[in-house]
Amino acid sequence: MAEKLRITLNLSYFISKRIAREQKEGFSSTIHKIAVASIAIGLAAAIIAFLIMMGFQETVRNKIYSFSGHLTITRFTMNNSTEEQPIDYRIALYDQPQNFSYIRHVQEYAHKTGLIKTEGDVLGVIIKGVGKRFDTTSFATNILEGRFIHFPDSGYASEVVISNVIAAKLKAKINDKIIVHFFQNPPRFRRLTVVGIYETNLSEYFDSRVIIGDLRLIQRLNDWSDEYAGGLEIFVSNPNNIKQAQASLEEWLDQDLEKNFDKNVESISDKFMNVFEWLNLLSRQVNILLVIILGVVCLNMVSIVLILVMERTQMIGMLKALGSGNRLIRSVFIYQGINLIVKGLFWGNLVGLGFCFIQDKYKLIGLNPHDYYMSFVPISWHWEVVVFLNVLILLIVTVVLLLPTMIISKISPIKAIRFD
Repeated sequence: MAEKLRITLNLSYFISKRIAREQKEGFSSTIHKIAVASIAIGLAAAIIAFLIMMGFQETVRNKIYSFSGHLTITRFTMNNSTEEQPIDYRIALYDQPQNFSYIRHVQEYAHKTGLIKTEGDVLGVIIKGVGKRFDTTSFATNILEGRFIHFPDSGYASEVVISNVIAAKLKAKINDKIIVHFFQNPPRFRRLTVVGIYETNLSEYFDSRVIIGDLRLIQRLNDWSDEYAGGLEIFVSNPNNIKQAQASLEEWLDQDLEKNFDKNVESISDKFMNVFEWLNLLSRQVNILLVIILGVVCLNMVSIVLILVMERTQMIGMLKALGSGNRLIRSVFIYQGINLIVKGLFWGNLVGLGFCFIQDKYKLIGLNPHDYYMSFVPISWHWEVVVFLNVLILLIVTVVLLLPTMIISKISPIKAIRFD
């Protein structure tokens, strides 16, 4: 049985190769080119769409994570104030983060609102106080000019990093002095030096209102001791496991309710829900595009194989008259279809990956950063996605090829030989 199947497949492959050599010109050649082009365009569009979508998602997420971490621990409170209630951040998670395998980095922070008076207006701002543990490596991609804060061994730094948006409103440059007035009783102000300018393009959440300063300045203004901050920002080792890390931290805090009864673990994706929902919506839209592409490619291949079968009706009748079974004849056209699919996949990968490489290297296609949070179309290289798309199109279209070849079993040898 196995030997018979092998002979059938070898004969089918031989006949399909002979047909392919005879069809290099004329109508059949045009049909083949259309089939290859439809698969190539479909695969290229799918590769470009997925790599761009993932680039969008990773770029926006990394901007948010570099500013706020993956998770935060704060004191639970019912008010919606921007300023947090102080907590003693010198807990085991902060002092021995290496004991938590799913945690990469932990840093303290606090927020305080203030006003900056300009020549013709008053600008409301939020100072985010950070300490020496602040992850400057992750944040470095956001720095446009200057440098980050230098923290002195004693006292607090009178330096701040402001956004490009705020710098434009204040007409401030590196090394300029700004005066920030703070809401408290009695009112206080501080003269601070601009040492850096950042840009995330997330104006609604950061750039339009957040200034980065020294946490010890906020501690001094709020009369907090050195062990107190507004909360902890936590970076997870694997960003794909943020939910699991959040559950583990909540379980760890619950083990000592006497000390941690008022501490709350919050995911940044919940805090910036609108942005992350928009990113998830992009995934759904690209998945819908993939379904449409598969539908068009499959429909094209069904039509093309039907045309090839009709064009070879006399050959089918002759093979049947010589004793060939339906399986052998169907295999001839399936081999032809697979050959067209493989050629289409080759050109699709060449076009899709070539476009992504050029865009990733030269940034030819730009974007409005105020609308898209970035100034160019990003590319994120996920080779497993490219392989998945190739295998998916190959398998689905190959299975679909079985449908049009079923008509072969209904062709009568006598009528087929007379067919013209």
